[in-house]
Amino acid sequence: MVGPQDLIVQIRAAFRAGQYEVSRHAGVRMLRRAIRSIEIEEAIAEAEIIEKYPDDKYGPSVLLLGVTRAGRPLHVQVAYERMRIVTVYEPDPTEWLDWRYRRRSDHGE
Repeated sequence: MVGPQDLIVQIRAAFRAGQYEVSRHAGVRMLRRAIRSIEIEEAIAEAEIIEKYPDDKYGPSVLLLGVTRAGRPLHVQVAYERMRIVTVYEPDPTEWLDWRYRRRSDHGE
């Protein structure tokens, strides 16, 4: 089994080499949210794994947090067996603490 540090190294290398796919869903999200491929590559270059989804319907995946050179935080979900971007978005500060941790509501919201 690949450890988290080895996994992030593999993901970074694949993205640096341009060896990744963009799902249709992610492509639509990129257009709607004005996220360019170069921004994703910049964010992935120093990204960290913040959540793991071993049983995701798209295959085992991870949620990465990275920041572009311009300082824009991005969450990128990557199904790593195919190096495929599942979705990408700028984290909402009302839902995320330090962009790393999901905020919990006391009211079950």
